[in-house]
Amino acid sequence: MDTQHIIQKVKKRQPSIMGYKHFRKSAVLIPLIEVEGETHILFEVRSMALRSQPGDICFPGGRIDKEDESPRDCAIRETSEELGILKTGIQDVTPLDYVVSDFGRIIYPYIGTITKEHDITPNPSEVAQVFTVPLAYFLHTSPEIYKVKLNVVPEADFPFDSIVGGENYNWQLRHIDEFFYRYEDKVIWGLTAKILHHFITVVQQEEIQ
Repeated sequence: MDTQHIIQKVKKRQPSIMGYKHFRKSAVLIPLIEVEGETHILFEVRSMALRSQPGDICFPGGRIDKEDESPRDCAIRETSEELGILKTGIQDVTPLDYVVSDFGRIIYPYIGTITKEHDITPNPSEVAQVFTVPLAYFLHTSPEIYKVKLNVVPEADFPFDSIVGGENYNWQLRHIDEFFYRYEDKVIWGLTAKILHHFITVVQQEEIQ
């Protein structure tokens, strides 16, 4: 196979994230809602009956299904199902930066507005309760940030004899920043807090500009 033929083959493809098809893909929505004339952000408390992260605070969202035409459609569908509202009540759905996790996940966050608060009827199998926090609170409250160190633990049969340094190889250890927001008796942390912090940063930068 000659060089030009190889170049032409590579030119025809669209670059993506390496290993994209193996990632678990989800979409979430940051719901903005008017409460007494003030913009609030709506959060969910996950049902204690759920196997994954019961009781945690999150945004509406979930895994992207084959039936979803796009991550945006997934975010709208999941929000509609979890909050018991019509899709038409979810407006101005706009993408934020997506998250690529070292743990094999891609999360597509969106913001959007919910037009009728009184129509919300959470699905009890997924949502224990919903609550709102004024957007202004996050604009004036910095999150607590804690570092979580990640250790490298090779398998027992790892071929140390094949790498320079062997068992003394200098692994580049990493850490991740975990964000915490506290509002009254609620603690917002993890990916929800990370996505929230990104959104707040975007809003603050736009105001400065």
